Amino acid sequence: MTAAVLRAGLVGLGSMGRHHARVLAGLDGVQLVGVVDPMGDKNGWAQGAPVLSTVEELIALGIDYAVVACPTALHEEVGLKLAEAGVGALIEKPVADTVEGARRLVEAFESRGLVAGVGHIERCNPALRSLRERLEAGELGDVFQVVTRRQGPFPHRIADVGVVKDLATHDIDLTAWVTGQEYTSIAAHTVSKSGRPHEDMVSAVGQLADGTMVNHLVNWLSPLKERFTSVTGDRGCFIADTLTADLTFYSNAAVATEWEALQAFRGVSEGDMVRFAIPKREPLLVEHELFRDAMRGEEADICTLRQGLRTVEVAAAVLRSAAERTTVRLDDNGGGAA
Repeated sequence: MTAAVLRAGLVGLGSMGRHHARVLAGLDGVQLVGVVDPMGDKNGWAQGAPVLSTVEELIALGIDYAVVACPTALHEEVGLKLAEAGVGALIEKPVADTVEGARRLVEAFESRGLVAGVGHIERCNPALRSLRERLEAGELGDVFQVVTRRQGPFPHRIADVGVVKDLATHDIDLTAWVTGQEYTSIAAHTVSKSGRPHEDMVSAVGQLADGTMVNHLVNWLSPLKERFTSVTGDRGCFIADTLTADLTFYSNAAVATEWEALQAFRGVSEGDMVRFAIPKREPLLVEHELFRDAMRGEEADICTLRQGLRTVEVAAAVLRSAAERTTVRLDDNGGGAA
């Protein structure tokens, strides 16, 4: 029996919303029935769907779920309206601009038994999905360190949050996701060099529950666009480039050397290097397929609101650490104590 077609809506038709509209319009088993944007569809991005002015009008169309791609500061308001109406939601990351707002969203959807998720799209990047599978299979042995670099020019579309909430949340979520470990502490420094009210560069060092060290460097100040993740462990190092969706493994040397200078080195030395051939599907399409399946009641690895809340909690701890110049420890409830 063919599954019933899900009626989907979209809130926000900006630079990210237009891509959501494109994917929704072609997604099997889903019909895009309406888009909300008070500015209208000036660029023809709505894929032929009616463009509405309010979330209430979208709900009145009888939607099963909505994708929330409006500015971060509006996520809570829009999400609560959807939850109250019994509508599922895929909310762009970060789930909310404050910890309190994220918690209210979690409560609103969980208390009603509604399907809801957060658009942490890096979870759908082919390189990171393959990396996670390999870590789960024990290919690296014990994990020692995760390092990420995410830098590039300032995105003029972002005005309501700084680099920590907009960009660093990608790295916070993907680090916890690929390792399966929670953050237990974080220490960070931020700077604002561009004259904007929010920070535009952050450097952070943290620790995960199993003792793994993490390092994040994120900025909007570099002409070089870089999306780099490395995971180092017992058996070598994985490098993921999420711009190209390439995953490479550098193994520790297994062959003895007669070179005296290397024999004196008490660490490891370079072994084989392998770049994996992996299928490279569009991450946004994969994200939508997973959420569609979750809406159908099928098993699907989506980023839950509660996981999205944890990422917001860690991001808040990063900002607190930078402001107070201290290491912030995160307890099981997300609270921070120096």
